[in-house]
Amino acid sequence: MDKYIYDKNNGLWYELQGDYYIPCLTLPTEEERAVGIWGQRHKRYLKEHKPATYTTLLTSGKLHSYLADIDKQVEEMFLRLVKQLAEKEGVTEKLKAENPMLWAQKMRNIYNCAIEVVNTDLIFD
Repeated sequence: MDKYIYDKNNGLWYELQGDYYIPCLTLPTEEERAVGIWGQRHKRYLKEHKPATYTTLLTSGKLHSYLADIDKQVEEMFLRLVKQLAEKEGVTEKLKAENPMLWAQKMRNIYNCAIEVVNTDLIFD
């Protein structure tokens, strides 16, 4: 028996494994883009809570680019929120120079609020 055979009906190659022919399947290649912490968090969420979506993205070869896009969107939203909240709270460079401890406290609170918003709106959605 041949090690590999080609089926013209479905366009697949098959490899002989023992007594059976198994289809030679590979995932489509994806472009390499950096996936940061936000993309990794969303990936973990998909794996745990939406396995069908995760599997569909993975097998279609779109998971990595999807996660890179989510990562970029979340990072932009996070930075925009931090800037807007700092302006709203009156956290300025002047406050940083005059009272660094108060500035650090307010900025930590702003970061935590921004993280909560992006987690709710984009990461765990």
